[in-house]
Amino acid sequence: MSDGSLISRFRRARRDETLAVLEGFHALKHALRFDAPLLEVVASDNAALERLAAALAPDLSARLLTLAQPVEPSVFAQLAPLPPPTGVIALAERRPGDPAAMLNDPREAPVILLEDPRDLGNMGACVRVAAAAEIAGVLSTGSHDPWHPDALRGAAGLHYAVPVARLEGPEALGARDRPLLALDPEGEPLDPAALPARAVLAFGTERYGLSSELTARADAQISIPMAPGVSSLNLATSVAAVLFAWRLSGRPAA
Repeated sequence: MSDGSLISRFRRARRDETLAVLEGFHALKHALRFDAPLLEVVASDNAALERLAAALAPDLSARLLTLAQPVEPSVFAQLAPLPPPTGVIALAERRPGDPAAMLNDPREAPVILLEDPRDLGNMGACVRVAAAAEIAGVLSTGSHDPWHPDALRGAAGLHYAVPVARLEGPEALGARDRPLLALDPEGEPLDPAALPARAVLAFGTERYGLSSELTARADAQISIPMAPGVSSLNLATSVAAVLFAWRLSGRPAA
């Protein structure tokens, strides 16, 4: 493939809703660990990639070096708006997310619902937390693609470790056997031991919170206890606080 074709391929992939652009070593590392269907891996310096893999992912080192095709740094610099400093970028097929399957997961683990998140990096950070907490999945509403390259970067490629899908809107939750809990500053203080099994935990944006429509659908409203004068937390921080309160409460995910 010519340099021009390679550049065009990576640029088109950013708009292709069947593909994932994995920018940087950590995104690629996690994609490999969770069996992402990789299509192409390119690196600006294979020797530097070998050193990085030996230090941070020795279990994947041989496979990474087999997959990585070298390209000139000048070509690599054109493969993404902000070329990753780790000098590696990849394309993979997305893992289709099925909201119905996610909501029907029989495990006690919760699902998180991000209502119209505005920051793609923050959205990705929520996916990263969700994967670490081993929950049933991440749903999001709004115009942003949860598989956007910036979200994948924020998630460090962990979209392949936890189901991630877009939901058309709160009404798409439909009939469900999962309680819907809305995170709201006016809600009852979070009690990890009292969180119901298989809850859908809904989070709004820092500025606007949850919509009145979604709040009206909720079975209960809960809040994160905070010091007086602190009005809100970053979205991913809020998600992390609630998910790890659940995880550390001692209830099994399965």
